[in-house]
Amino acid sequence: MAITPDSSIREKAGKNIERRDFLRVAAASAAVSALQPRPLLGATPLTGAVPHSGRLQENQEIVIPLSNGEPPATQFQAYPGGTGALMEKFWREGVNPFQRDQIEIDPWIGEVPTTEEEIAFLPVHRLAALIRERRISPTDLFEIYLDRLKRYDPVLLCAVTIMEDRGREEAQEAEAELRSGVWRGPLHGIPYGVKDLFSVAGVRTTWGSSDFENRTISEDAEVIVRLREAGAVLIAKLATGEFARGDRWYRGQTRNPWNTEEGSSGSSAGPGSATSAGCVAFSIGTETRGSIVSPSRRCGLSALRPTFGRVSRYGGMVLSWSMDKTGPMCRTIEDCALVFNAIHGADVKDPSSLTTPFQFEREVDLSAVMIGYTDTAPKSFVDKLKRLGADPQPLPALPEMVPSALGVESSSAFDYHIAPGGELPPIPQGLTEAEERNFTRFRRGRDQLGMDYVHSQRRRLIVMKQMAEAMDGFDMFVTGSGEVGLTNQTGHPAAVVQYGFGLRDPDDTDQNPQPLTTTIIGDLFADDQILSVAHAFQAKTDWHTRHPSLD
Repeated sequence: MAITPDSSIREKAGKNIERRDFLRVAAASAAVSALQPRPLLGATPLTGAVPHSGRLQENQEIVIPLSNGEPPATQFQAYPGGTGALMEKFWREGVNPFQRDQIEIDPWIGEVPTTEEEIAFLPVHRLAALIRERRISPTDLFEIYLDRLKRYDPVLLCAVTIMEDRGREEAQEAEAELRSGVWRGPLHGIPYGVKDLFSVAGVRTTWGSSDFENRTISEDAEVIVRLREAGAVLIAKLATGEFARGDRWYRGQTRNPWNTEEGSSGSSAGPGSATSAGCVAFSIGTETRGSIVSPSRRCGLSALRPTFGRVSRYGGMVLSWSMDKTGPMCRTIEDCALVFNAIHGADVKDPSSLTTPFQFEREVDLSAVMIGYTDTAPKSFVDKLKRLGADPQPLPALPEMVPSALGVESSSAFDYHIAPGGELPPIPQGLTEAEERNFTRFRRGRDQLGMDYVHSQRRRLIVMKQMAEAMDGFDMFVTGSGEVGLTNQTGHPAAVVQYGFGLRDPDDTDQNPQPLTTTIIGDLFADDQILSVAHAFQAKTDWHTRHPSLD
């Protein structure tokens, strides 16, 4: 787990860390990458069916059975020079990679909101102040969100399992701790929801598929464990598109609270919809190629897609070992910082995970941050940053993407499900084009040669180095497009922030006015910087305070 040293470490940049401290850091990093993990979703089959049974190949080597979660021996590292070089960089800069500062919250000033709707749409950092100062109880707050989930889920289809009894027990435990003088921090007593790709012991984990509609897994995902330790109250497993694609799952299409005629986008569809609708205080989503950014933009949220490896994925469904990421989806950027601060850090059960510093600044000096922008960046957002003291500059051309590893890795992750016993069933006759595309989704990796896959990963590292060159001299850049394809390949962090309100497509006059968002892409492991800059924008605007009226 992370170590919390003196908060002045970053101010000592340029001064050498004691050699023994560096060796301790390096040894801990090596241990994280070298330990043999358990399968991300358990050693037993997750479907009730038997996976490929152990059998002997012609050379008498045993074939070990696999399910969805067992990671490969080779692990993706977002830093082009590798994690060892990253740790050495921290050492030379006088930075302790295990630094984790507590984020203080401001006290509550004024009267408490009088309506349940006003309370439901308060950001986490304001709810936390009310709870800490005993102006509202965790049980009362839980009942407010429970009522909204029950009322709006039939319209939004955002929840898979509403955890009424278990969530109420957690809220009561939080309340008892607060009465005894124990306050765990700003997430204590805050109800949240998690995308139904993560296992919660004793609760259904369906991955959005009717194949697994009644499946339970007897282990908590690591992100659930960390949030429980922070005192957060899990109120619901939230919808995901089937096997993390889109916003359609076995109950139907999850809806956008701002316009229930359209979907909430995917695949973190439920987290996007429920958080936007005030059915949870915050939520946890995942992204492989846009699944945090897209629903957050559609539903008008603040969100963080972290640098690859910063949050453990243990206990989550695998689509891609080299691209899957876990992050917070909230109504404000400050809330994203609070949640991320509780969940980030290395986990020996996820060999791609690592710990790097996180220091959120509420009053960042924008003149000291080099911000770029692309041609698609919203002019009003860039202009506002200028008025706040920044000096944004055009970003050089970004590199082109290379073929993704997603097809091969997802096919490997789901091979146990689509080819039980090692044999692919035939493709049914009479399927529509869309049905056949979905049916063959996890078969395509079998068609790619091993050498082609390795070549694609070698080219991917070249693109990562080109990305580093393009961002040389910049701490981050603003983009209207999100650049989700490229930056998910390179592992860069992204923050979604609201900047306006109106028609997403000005030419579509029938579209309901909705929040407008843009994306800030940060340098690798600069998650704290992009959140600090996005917060500086939100501190002087109020676009993030708007919410839909479902009644």
